[in-house]
Amino acid sequence: MPENKKVVTLAYGCQMSERDADTLSEISTQEGYTRSEDLATADLVIINTCCVRESAENKILGKIGELKRLKEKNPNLKIAVSGCMVQQPGALERLQHRAPHVDIWAGTHNLQEFGRLIQKAENDQKVAEVWEKPNMTSEATPLAEKGKLKANVNISYGCNNFCTYCIVPHVRGRERSRNPEDIINEVQLLVESGCKEVTLLGQNVNSYGQDLDINCDFADLLKKADEIPGLLHIRFITSHPKDLSDKLIETIASGKHICEHIHLPLQAGSNEILKRMNRKYTREYYLSRVEKIRELLPQASLTTDLIVGFPGETEEDFQQTLDMVNRVHYSQAFTFMYSKRSGTPAAVMPDQIPLDVKKHRLQQLMNLQNDRSLEWRQTMIGKVYEVLVEGPSKSNPNRLTGRTRGNELVIFSADPSLQGSFVNVRMLETHSWTLFGEIVSSEIK
Repeated sequence: MPENKKVVTLAYGCQMSERDADTLSEISTQEGYTRSEDLATADLVIINTCCVRESAENKILGKIGELKRLKEKNPNLKIAVSGCMVQQPGALERLQHRAPHVDIWAGTHNLQEFGRLIQKAENDQKVAEVWEKPNMTSEATPLAEKGKLKANVNISYGCNNFCTYCIVPHVRGRERSRNPEDIINEVQLLVESGCKEVTLLGQNVNSYGQDLDINCDFADLLKKADEIPGLLHIRFITSHPKDLSDKLIETIASGKHICEHIHLPLQAGSNEILKRMNRKYTREYYLSRVEKIRELLPQASLTTDLIVGFPGETEEDFQQTLDMVNRVHYSQAFTFMYSKRSGTPAAVMPDQIPLDVKKHRLQQLMNLQNDRSLEWRQTMIGKVYEVLVEGPSKSNPNRLTGRTRGNELVIFSADPSLQGSFVNVRMLETHSWTLFGEIVSSEIK
């Protein structure tokens, strides 16, 4: 291997996958690699995968195939594929057969062993390790990537909910909460290195601490994080509706640095479909949680996930999902057609919905949510909001972009030197997903 080794890391899927990719990048730097974004000059390419939906898998498989051509040009290139797609039961052999040019295969439970796997690959060994169970010792000491303006921090791993459409419990295991002191220490290290915004991650943050022997739930953890000097924005994802307590809503409302944005996946508006999905709440209960949020956090932004075409979904069921979108007034919704995941109960349920019906329903849902998103953002026009300046806009590099505490994306003109600062922005114009504004003042916090 060359002395100046470069690594490029690609992450697919949720923020948990992005956090895992950061961990792998940090491990590779300890093995002598320098981070890069240039695939053409890379010595190691890491792909951290997602398997929640078929479309994600197909995209990843396409990228792995592209890397074969890159390796033909550079035989010394090492390719590593890790994460949820590899962890699926029975997937490793199929993937190895399809992509023999990959040097390292690693699942979700043994990411901390990645340095050792790199060493083997550098000695021209093909290596594949997918542990059936997680190693709690390694999870207790995760790597925090320092020097970022924004960072993700795991508070738990795995999931106990077993929604009938979801593969996550099968590839990430049962829920395991990290010790609160370890989490707070990690956040403090990040803040000391310049981080101003932290997102606390879990498949279900609201059930944090239920498996610990100490008395500390997610609301208590948020309070601890809110007291860390220098930490200016605290976000979290994802909240399961069945575990969203009054205590947690009250904690968000009283917090100084806890952002007023709650991602609360509904998935479906019909009680019959929610039961089939094993979501463990009703539409009535969900609406009661929304009512409590609106009472204590009237300015809060609510976002959600919605699935159309779940097995057995009738037209009436689908209309109830549309009804919930009208009732709740989400600022944004991530909408999906149901996709079979092998090994989940829903994959073998009767009454699978035809593709053309799913596509039609998805388009209807997207059209409605686009209208509601636009209405939500129109209420912000003329008002001033605090925005963390993240850097140049991807769509317009001559302008800057950032997000409000409600996680609304804003584009505005400003001096590039303001990157990393907090500014007050008056909203002037909006599209469905993006606001445009002007700075009225800046304040370096």
